[in-house]
Parts: sequence; C-alpha cells; structure tokens
Amino acid sequence: MSLPTDHPTYLALDAWIDAHFDEEVRTLQALVQVPTDTPPGNNAPHAERTAELLTGMGLPVSRHPVPAADVQAYGLQSITNLIVRRAYGDGGPTVALNAHGDVVPPGEGWTHDPYGGEVVSDATGGQLYGRASAVSKSDFATYIYALRALEAVARPQRGAIELHFTYDEEFGGELGPGWLLAQGLTRPDLLIAAGFSYQVVTAHNGCLQLEVTLHGTASHAAYPETGVDALQAANRLLTALYAHNEVLRGRRSSVAGITHPYLNVGRIEGGSNTNVVPGKVVLKLDRRMIPEEDVVAVEAEVRALIEATVAACPGIRLEIKRLLLAHSLKPLPGHEKLVAPLQRHGEAVFGEPIPTSGTPLYTDVRLYGAQGIPAVIYGAGPRTVLESNAKRADEHLALADLKRATRVVARALHDLLQPA
Repeated sequence: MSLPTDHPTYLALDAWIDAHFDEEVRTLQALVQVPTDTPPGNNAPHAERTAELLTGMGLPVSRHPVPAADVQAYGLQSITNLIVRRAYGDGGPTVALNAHGDVVPPGEGWTHDPYGGEVVSDATGGQLYGRASAVSKSDFATYIYALRALEAVARPQRGAIELHFTYDEEFGGELGPGWLLAQGLTRPDLLIAAGFSYQVVTAHNGCLQLEVTLHGTASHAAYPETGVDALQAANRLLTALYAHNEVLRGRRSSVAGITHPYLNVGRIEGGSNTNVVPGKVVLKLDRRMIPEEDVVAVEAEVRALIEATVAACPGIRLEIKRLLLAHSLKPLPGHEKLVAPLQRHGEAVFGEPIPTSGTPLYTDVRLYGAQGIPAVIYGAGPRTVLESNAKRADEHLALADLKRATRVVARALHDLLQPA
C-alpha cells in the first residue's frame, strides 16, 4: 500500500536533499569541469574523477576499463565504466540508475566557459552552464544524491541499488552499458536512465547510420569530360534521400512524443581541390526509426533507394557501410513498477501531472531493454532538449529541476525497495 506523498519519510528525504543541495551543485560542477569530448573520446580521466568523488562520499566504486584495443578499434581513446553497488538485504529487486559522461564537443558560440560549471543566479534558483550540464552529467548528481538521501533517512531493508556511470552513449553504447551487460558485470531487475523531469519516457526511436561512398574518376577541371564527377552523383543521391522524407512523413507512430521516421545527411566529404573534378564523395546519413518499424526492412529499403539512384549514374562505383544499428526502446512488462512511483512523486514534487511519452532520440537504454530489463528514462532537466541547449552552445540546467528531480528519484527508490 502506497504511503501518502506528504508522509514524514518523504518529507525527511526532501529535507536531506535540501540540506545537501549546495554540495550536490558543487559535485555537478566538478563533473562538468573535466572534459569528455567524444570524439576524441578520452573518457577514463573523467571516470577517475567521478570515482574519487564517490569514494570521498563513502560510496565504494568498481572500475571497469574497456580493453584499449577494443576502444581504439571503435574510434575512441579510453573508456572506464563505473558501478556502485549497494545491497540491503535478501529479496527485493536490484534497481540500476544509468547516466553517461561522454558528450559531443562544445562547438562554437558559447558565452559561458563550456567547462566552467558556472552558476548564474536568476529568479528560479539559478542555471548551471557547461557542456553535459543537462545531458547527462546532471544525472550523475541526481542519482548519487538520491541514493545518499535514501541511505541517510530510510535505508532499505531489502533489494539493491546500482549506479552505472558509462562513457559510450555518443557512439552507440556498445562499450558502455552494452559492454557491462555482455561481460556479465551487472544484471539489474529494473533500470532508470538519465532523462528530463517533466515526463517519464517509456519508448524511443531506433537509428540506422550508414556511410555511403561514391567513387568516380578525378580529372582536371579544364577537361571535365575525362572524369566521372562523384559530386554530381552525390547531388542526385541527396535529392532522392531527402525526397524520401515525404514518404516517411506518412508513417505515423502511435507513441505519444514520437511522430514519424525521418532521414538526415549529417556529413559530406569529397573532392581534392577547386580545379579538380571530384573523384570521391562520402556521405554519412542517419535514418530514425519509430518503434513500430522493423529494422531489417528499414535498412533494406534505404539500401535499395541508394543503389537504384546510383545505378542511374554511369561510371560511379558505390560502397555502403553500416556505422550503427540502434534498436528502438519499447515498454517491457514490469516497466509500470517504475512509472507509477515516478509519476506519483513527480506530480507531488513538481505540482503538475508527469505524463509518459516517447522520444525521437535513441539512447543506451535500448541495450538494457534488449536484455529483457524493464526500463524508463527520468532525471533532471527541462521539458524539451531544446530548452537546455543540449549539444548546442550554452547548454545549461535549471538548478530547481535538479533539486526536484533528486527528490522524485529518492522517493521512488524508497517505494521500489519496500516490502511488497
């Protein structure tokens, strides 16, 4: 039977978090101040700093370095994943909380130091600026302080909590959560993963990424008829790919928060000089898949479109390489055990209903779902990615959201580990 949301236990959890909130903010600042640009992906130093902070809080942490050869073959430099395990007694579930420390490079246009962790005061309680302040070093802090509050105020008598801090979300997660699960280093019963505060995400898109190389024949620009222009072929292919988005807009998802599939070309490289007919062009494309789509059929469709378009370009040789195939996240039986307390306490703490929804992003959470582990996405952050400037200049986090999300997670963990 659920306790009322104003029960003294919940209020005591809130009070502990309030009393330690300045410390929580300093912890997040320390995490933001260690760069984790991926690429290049030299992320072991951040893991070491995180482990140092955890140890200082009395939370023993196990370090799990991914073999250097595997990391380098993946295109990164170093990865050490971390697990904190807290066991409380026989029976009850093991609840894991996962956040990733790797992040895209800052890019241009910042008015605040992207690795300063600067706090700017405002009427809402302040904003903390820095790369990964919202996605998702914020939830290192959320989950650490929710755990600490629970142990200080209402230490569970059964079950276990694990914190998973991993470093491969930007490249797909296979050397982050995927590696921990494949190595048998963890097998939780339930998972909460880094997210935002105003909805509980229960589903997300999948993603197919392909590298398409068009080989023509380079020649002097004064004699273009002696070459085969790979860039003209690429132009024809780009037109076909973007026209395909009109088809995709007609395929609607039934999941709230997800609309339809779409395709984007994110990178183009080619040519050698201005006065040379381009002999080679490389495109990298991203095809987002709604949860209802079959990944095999999607890849076959995209490949067929590319092959048919390039076949109409005489003299062009085609190569297609798969870079990533990320399955979508779908709700699994048991995920409602996570949704119910997060929604109940979210409404009590934030003063408004907290709906369930899907997201067009793809995340590491799918890797837990693929192992049959019920999972949801919830943490500290605004209503939308755009509000936080995540992956853009001046990324920031409202400190009020950090405090309230920490309360919600601590309360939910209390409920999840209570006797049935």
